[in-house]
Amino acid sequence: MQNNHGPLAGLKILDFTTRLPGPYATMLLADMGAEVLRIESPTRPDMFRGLPPMVGADKSISAAHATLNRNKKSLALDLKAPKAVEIVRRLLVEYDVVLEQFRPGLMDNLGLGFDALREAREDLIYCSITGYGQTGPLNDRVGHDINYLALSGLASYSGRRESGPSLAGTQVAGIAGSHHAVMSILAAVYKRSQNGEGSRIDIAMTDCAFAMNAISGACALAGGGNPEIESELLNGGSYYDYYRTADNRYLSVGSLEPQLAEHFFTALGKPQWLSRIVQEDQQESLKRDVAELIAQQPLDKWLRLFADIDACVEPVLDFLEAAQSQQMQQRQMICEATDSSGEGITQINTPFLFDGEKPQRHSAGAPLGAHSRELLGALGYSGEDIEQLQADDVIG
Repeated sequence: MQNNHGPLAGLKILDFTTRLPGPYATMLLADMGAEVLRIESPTRPDMFRGLPPMVGADKSISAAHATLNRNKKSLALDLKAPKAVEIVRRLLVEYDVVLEQFRPGLMDNLGLGFDALREAREDLIYCSITGYGQTGPLNDRVGHDINYLALSGLASYSGRRESGPSLAGTQVAGIAGSHHAVMSILAAVYKRSQNGEGSRIDIAMTDCAFAMNAISGACALAGGGNPEIESELLNGGSYYDYYRTADNRYLSVGSLEPQLAEHFFTALGKPQWLSRIVQEDQQESLKRDVAELIAQQPLDKWLRLFADIDACVEPVLDFLEAAQSQQMQQRQMICEATDSSGEGITQINTPFLFDGEKPQRHSAGAPLGAHSRELLGALGYSGEDIEQLQADDVIG
């Protein structure tokens, strides 16, 4: 079951990606109604297929894989087999967007690069996601999220002075790559609707991370100096921060604007501290004073105090608390997906809300090659042809 009723219904995408950036991008597109076909190696499947915990009727499905690849079909295809190229070219009669995540040049070597596939589909939209891009001195270098953030400059001012750069709770550069890929693909679809031309899209996760230096980077390029750890308004250089409570929970304080700051300090019983927020030499001592005060009471006490006060003060929730919160429940951010046996799997829902609605039922990530025979039959391959392709290990 695919979501064929969203705003992208009719858009068909061949997804050659694995792990996070590409699959997350095509999950977003599928959530909006695009038809996504994953093309995956029958002998080297996506490592996320084995990432625990396992769910489903027989506990054989990775929860992460089931989410990242929901609402997609699966074709198990050995791209190194010469017959695989012909299958892909046939698919391009209907599937007009390609997303791939291999090292630069690999798809060209397989006969599946942009120039080769454009011969089969002149208006093809072809998007590549890599760490460092198709060009540049690092284009062939292996990397991970931590490396992209390091080279983008973001890591240099994210963390604490005493401990240095800190890791984020999610893959910031990878998901930035996913989002920029989706935006670029949709822009290319719009361009094609205007002039009939396809596009070659080059997404580098390091570029995406670098672009996220939007405020501090703009200031630095204008001569404002390098942003540093705990020196910026929003990175710990002000009292905008997290504070530990008496019961070892944390409170987020974002009372930046003067009126919000007034509400915050008045609620704390310290209105005289308000004048210190504009004094640069008072920032560290102000943070210490706020931290000492908040540490004297448990989280619930602070939540009751700020419940009806506009001061941008909220608790730091763990993930399950967030999932069960009224905010996420009423925003329909939890949904059910159905695996191939009909078993329900609870998932994070799409954040997209069109006309007040978002899908509540999804199909979980499909088993490897679940749609291989169906798809090849639709392409005109006979049962005998399909058996031979399977015997030759072209499909799985």
